[in-house]
Amino acid sequence: MAALPAVTTDMYLPSLPVVADELEASHTLVQATITGVLVGGAAGQLLTGPLSDRYGRRLPVLVGFGLHVVLSVLCAVSAGIWPLVVLRFLQGAANATATVTAMAVIRDRYSGAGASVLMSRLMLVIGVAPLFAPTAGGLIASLWGWRSTFVVLAVLGAAMIGVVALALPETLPPERRRADGLRAAFRGYGYLLRDRQFMALAVLPGLALGSLMCYVSGSPFVFQQEYGLTETQFALIFALNGAGLVAGSQINAALMGRFSPLGVIRVVAPAAVVLAVWLLLVALAGNHSTGGLVALLVPLFLLVSTNSLLMPNASALALSQHGERAGSAAATVGALQAGLAGTISPIVGALGGHGVAMATVMLGTVLVALAVVGLATPAYRRIA
Repeated sequence: MAALPAVTTDMYLPSLPVVADELEASHTLVQATITGVLVGGAAGQLLTGPLSDRYGRRLPVLVGFGLHVVLSVLCAVSAGIWPLVVLRFLQGAANATATVTAMAVIRDRYSGAGASVLMSRLMLVIGVAPLFAPTAGGLIASLWGWRSTFVVLAVLGAAMIGVVALALPETLPPERRRADGLRAAFRGYGYLLRDRQFMALAVLPGLALGSLMCYVSGSPFVFQQEYGLTETQFALIFALNGAGLVAGSQINAALMGRFSPLGVIRVVAPAAVVLAVWLLLVALAGNHSTGGLVALLVPLFLLVSTNSLLMPNASALALSQHGERAGSAAATVGALQAGLAGTISPIVGALGGHGVAMATVMLGTVLVALAVVGLATPAYRRIA
């Protein structure tokens, strides 16, 4: 379930330059088809959270996957860039049901370090998408055109309906569901917004994903246009960084046996800033040779890997405080994650879409994350 939203984004990535040419659209507008998925995901999660607290975990996700199938087919026949942007927004909203449900199911059964371990395993599944989706998407697009990737996404969505219907247990039995109506369930967001520490922890995964999505949305243009790589070469590099995401999440799961989630955050936040400064310095050097490519990839790989340690720990700590409204809490974390990422990543295109722009926005994002950790959490005020 958690992988489908990532696959929906990443399978389409190698086709971005081709879509820009065919639909006669600017880089910024084409990147908006990625941003639309993220912003739609934010809106969809805010709707799904209270619904899952009221009606259980299974029904919302089954409806969401059904909508995903229909919207994927419509994307495949889209005639212009603006209809495609709108459809991708709606596709992100439909896929949000999977994200909320995955996180809420974990919170229904676990909390604290146990939840952080499972969140890391979730990151492993999500990390597999960058390993295979762009490669598969590039191959599919080279054989049948970029529109065929959406046909494949429709088939995957239909398959997930069957898997969820047959294999996903209901972790929120009727006696634990909110019985005070949807209006009261939505009012729960006000309670969450007033919890300062929850909101600080909920913002951190969004900033981490925002940094990651700057790379995701900018890298097709950086690597294929600045460095002259082919779609296949780009997909291999994307897979390499996906492996870093997987490795980081598994290292985090192992660390939970010795350190607390907050203790890991305390180290990871400043480390990300150092790596982002390194990345920017390499990008400013402007060396587009093979050696320059390798020099860029090293800090980029390490920064992507480091971000994969921040997201599960911050998410687990935020959700552990509100088990009675796990769906709404998961939706808040997820909405901020998708919304911040969707707001931050287009800045790369607005600044020119080149390597320096990508590195600059990534650095700004992790600096804000470090400020949030230092000012709004107890990470540096006590040993956790």
